[in-house]
Amino acid sequence: MVAVLEPGFNAHPQRFHLPAVRGIVCEQQQEVVAPASAVTDKTWKELILDSDIPVLVDFWAPWCGPCRMIAPVVDELAKLYVGRIRCFKLNTDESPSKATKYGIRSIPTVLIFKGGEKKDSVVGAVPKATLIATIEKYLDSLFNVDRSLCCFRKRFRKNEPA
Repeated sequence: MVAVLEPGFNAHPQRFHLPAVRGIVCEQQQEVVAPASAVTDKTWKELILDSDIPVLVDFWAPWCGPCRMIAPVVDELAKLYVGRIRCFKLNTDESPSKATKYGIRSIPTVLIFKGGEKKDSVVGAVPKATLIATIEKYLDSLFNVDRSLCCFRKRFRKNEPA
């Protein structure tokens, strides 16, 4: 979004106490995060199996009403977990072999992959909270790592001679 301030224009002078600005262009930085991207048979290995972070794949079709209901939720999750998980959508009409390979019998179906392996599946148009709970199981949590190190240190200190 670009706003051009006209000569003599003062944006909220009582609130911000700004002097009049002449001809300055202000640009508002917007977060650029793409929604879940499409994946096909050709890009499957590179995007899903070779990913270094967990991957969520939404198996859908354009004619499927529940698929259209869950699509915005998957896009929200892609934005919410940016950098921690990758989200993709696979059109089962265009890539039926992947749906067959992973035993997709009903759509929408969401699969979670980690380390190139299928870890979990969620079938149907479920609430956002259900998908979040499923995703959270497969994210590496620094809290859990720190907590286990803390417990290890406590046990180690107990065994030390006084």
